[in-house]
Amino acid sequence: MLNRFYRQLLIGSAILGVTSFALTSNRADRRLVAQALPPSQTLNNQSLSPMGQNDPMFKITKVSQLQDVASTDWYYEALRSLVERYGCIVGYPNQTYRGDRALTRWEFAAGLNTCLNTIERLLQENVAVLREDIDKLKRLVQEFQVELAPLGARVDNLESRVSFLEDHQFSTTATLRGEVIFGVADTFGEQARNGNLPSSDGKQTETVFQNRLRLNLETSFTGKDFLRTRLQAGNGGGSNSFNVASPTGTNMTRLAYDAGVDNQVRVSQLFYRTSAGPVTLLVGATGVGLDTVLDPINPLLDSGATGALSRLQLQNNIVYLGPGNTGAAVTISNDFINFTVTYLNGEAESSREGAGLFNGDYSTGAQLSFNIKNTFQIAATYVHSYQEGSPVFGGGSSPNTEFPFGNHPTSAERFGLQANFRLFPFLSLNAWGGYAKVRDENKIFDEQDVWSWNASIALVDVLREGSLLWVSGGLPPKASSEESTSHIIETGFRILINNNIAITPGGYVILNPNHDDRNEPIYVGVIRTTFLF
Repeated sequence: MLNRFYRQLLIGSAILGVTSFALTSNRADRRLVAQALPPSQTLNNQSLSPMGQNDPMFKITKVSQLQDVASTDWYYEALRSLVERYGCIVGYPNQTYRGDRALTRWEFAAGLNTCLNTIERLLQENVAVLREDIDKLKRLVQEFQVELAPLGARVDNLESRVSFLEDHQFSTTATLRGEVIFGVADTFGEQARNGNLPSSDGKQTETVFQNRLRLNLETSFTGKDFLRTRLQAGNGGGSNSFNVASPTGTNMTRLAYDAGVDNQVRVSQLFYRTSAGPVTLLVGATGVGLDTVLDPINPLLDSGATGALSRLQLQNNIVYLGPGNTGAAVTISNDFINFTVTYLNGEAESSREGAGLFNGDYSTGAQLSFNIKNTFQIAATYVHSYQEGSPVFGGGSSPNTEFPFGNHPTSAERFGLQANFRLFPFLSLNAWGGYAKVRDENKIFDEQDVWSWNASIALVDVLREGSLLWVSGGLPPKASSEESTSHIIETGFRILINNNIAITPGGYVILNPNHDDRNEPIYVGVIRTTFLF
């Protein structure tokens, strides 16, 4: 197994060497970009940006090309630095950015004024601000004092407040962010079958009220690095979720935000990333999956907190839900192209024979993506995986597809193509396709092909700014041994109450659950409330 890993590693290294010479040294706004002090997060300014992560607790912005303020001027770089750290510029009121449009000095001053107000508010909330940024603000205010005068900008008391915070805060390098989900859900219709057997002896699900809490402690030591420690608790995982172990009898009904048992608190994510020029390195100790280091290219829906309601609509399950927990990724990028190679292991902490960092369940692969003016994104992804005893496709399909060879050791070659097209500021189209060749490492069963596809259409700012209405659907991962075909159709409407609270009613239906046409459709209704702070 160790030799197999090294062969995959050599292949990834060769691809990296061929590709890296074509990339320039500018940074892209990608999921691996480091940030010193991420801006105060709201639901409004995250609704159009990816988590990770379509991560609603993480946001990066940039300054566009200027007209009569040259990019070589010192104050251009100073403002850009402030914007990237504090999120001062997030776009126009209609949620567009207009990155191909020139800015005037007045607009530049307006962005500076926003930074001043943001930093003053952060200081009032006892959030750390770097002293070097206060110095930049003073110089910028002097340079643009004529333009700032009508805006009523002020920097009084900033230095004294910084000094007070440095003397009294527990840390001048860390911030704390939170996310809470309250979800009410139920299923309707006949139960699915597990193979050929009715599940749960005809039992019906009950209406559930479940929650998930995430606290992110985000730290920067140099201004170009980022350390995340995430604490998570919830009560919607295990036998409480709508999965094959519950009365639904299928993992296709799982909710996007199900996690945790009995609200036990655990460290669910711990990683560190740092950048030098166009290269970003991420090293993760726990909670790092393929969807953390590879972009799902589903910017509006790939968050269980503010996006899709079902697990199958978050991302391409064939590609992004392979084994992972601990590992590393290297990204080389500029404003147009992004290339990532990664190795993740699911049993790195185990000292038992057959496990460890370079054995056990693992994934290794690469992604090449292109971003054209934040309007069109496309990515090609390849992942090789090996695993024993865990679902091959992340617990989001039928039992026969998730375990095509039972508990036999299984390897898979996974290929995915994802695209997102922002046709208009208010309209987004998304699609993906996935294919995998799955092999029984015991060589008892024949190879199987697994396919999946999905498409969605989303409308932004429907009736209210920050809202999101979507319809999506597709084919859950299906192995060639399956005789019938399931489909999932979902719709939801995220309603923004204010910048930190959103309510999302919606639902989805599974047709022919578990890829078995003897099963009646299962309907899932959800009302999800999300709080960000």
